[in-house]
Amino acid sequence: MKYRMWQDLNDEDFRNLGFKCGHETHQQLLTDSKLFCRCPAVKRYGPPDAEILRHMRPTLSELGVYDGAALMEFKTKKNVIYQLFQDAVCTYEMDDTPPFHVNEEAIDIGIIISLMLNCSIVDEIHISRKQYLDGSIPTGFQRTAIVGVEGWLPLGIDDRKLRIIQLAVEEDACREISDNGHEIVFRTDRLSWPLIESVTYPDMLTPKEAGLGARQVGRLLRSSYLVRRGIGSVRQDVNVSINGGTRVELKGVPRIAFITPLTANEALRQKSLLEIITLAKNRGLTPEAIEQYWKTEIVTEKIKGSLRDSAPSSIINADEIAACRIHGFKDILSYQTQPEITFSSEIAGRIRVIACIDDMPNFSHETHETMPALLKNRPPAFGNRSVAPASMLPESVWADLRKQLDCRENDAVALTWGPRDDVPTALGEILIRCKEACEFIPNETRQAFSDGTTDFERILPGPDRMYPDTDSPPIPITEERLNRLKKTVPERSWEKEARYARMGLNDEISADLA
Repeated sequence: MKYRMWQDLNDEDFRNLGFKCGHETHQQLLTDSKLFCRCPAVKRYGPPDAEILRHMRPTLSELGVYDGAALMEFKTKKNVIYQLFQDAVCTYEMDDTPPFHVNEEAIDIGIIISLMLNCSIVDEIHISRKQYLDGSIPTGFQRTAIVGVEGWLPLGIDDRKLRIIQLAVEEDACREISDNGHEIVFRTDRLSWPLIESVTYPDMLTPKEAGLGARQVGRLLRSSYLVRRGIGSVRQDVNVSINGGTRVELKGVPRIAFITPLTANEALRQKSLLEIITLAKNRGLTPEAIEQYWKTEIVTEKIKGSLRDSAPSSIINADEIAACRIHGFKDILSYQTQPEITFSSEIAGRIRVIACIDDMPNFSHETHETMPALLKNRPPAFGNRSVAPASMLPESVWADLRKQLDCRENDAVALTWGPRDDVPTALGEILIRCKEACEFIPNETRQAFSDGTTDFERILPGPDRMYPDTDSPPIPITEERLNRLKKTVPERSWEKEARYARMGLNDEISADLA
């Protein structure tokens, strides 16, 4: 089926796909100190005073199971380095002491913003732990506290409301400084800054509504004058699904203007993946068959002796090159899933993150050709493109590989390369992703790019990753405290807009002033 660009579709097309979108907005609060200690909430620059090295390991949940995202992070075998500043961190951030009493100012701000969002305020706040095994929080979990539930704000279309599931006050994570291979470096100055997380229902039914809903939430938060402003002070996680698809999280969208193209492309990506599932079923492909006919060979010398001058440096300098046979996947690897991006990039993303082979490209197959759009707006770590063109090798070499791997007509031949110790992990991820492609769209967190495309970031955490924090006592919200805070609730953005309109200002000026 021919891939259609999202600009060629209208709102009704997306409604017919069953498009649904919800937001998680993370907004830093304007407080002087951190959430669970009295260290100042300020950024630090220059060389750190100290560094520590840690490794993250998953633990069984209270139900006796491991979280899928935690297991994925463990497979990366990362060395996690934390940069410390004496005047910005204490023993709490490094998990050497339990949390101090929660920052009551941050709780008050959370209650005020919950009231602005028409939420019901909980009678008693319970601090919970949310697992984070990517290293961004040294404890391996984030402390979070639900303050308000079941709220709403106007969506801005007719009389429709954008419903709020909950609003929580939680601690921010470290700032990532670098992530190369098996080493990731974090700066701890931002760790435990207070922020709020507002979570909406999936009430936005088109990509345009997704952008509008985010704008409405942002306007309300800014109108409180209780939140930080500037680059990095707010981050949007956008959840998208379509009929037959699954919830996929687009992580850390930095600008509201990016949300419409990102969500539209994600809907079409899921549509393409559903078409691949249908194609696989029509061919009789199953995960069991993929694994049964899976075959690999180390072909380092053969490939390095045949590379053309156009070959990327990543394969030229690779310690090891492996070839694999993927049963029935010959044209599936070239199936388009995003603008100028094919299914093979889904595999390359897994290899980059889980096998830590980030000298790109790290994958190729016999029918892939360069797609120019992949060269746009990509961070340097991607090395311009994620999949190398088949033309880096003569056709005769690809034909020899097919014979060597005993390929049938519809079988695909693919190559991956990198450090010798990481290539087995890369082969394992190729097999896993192709088996998944026969049955379902995986729940993923995906990295968002400014050109509207995304790439794999990690497995989406499961629902059981949050559990009570036994180090923190419950915090009762007294009627006296609630009544006091109700008197301080500022005028909401849509109320300001209506007031300006009554004064005779036009809609555009009213919206800008609000």
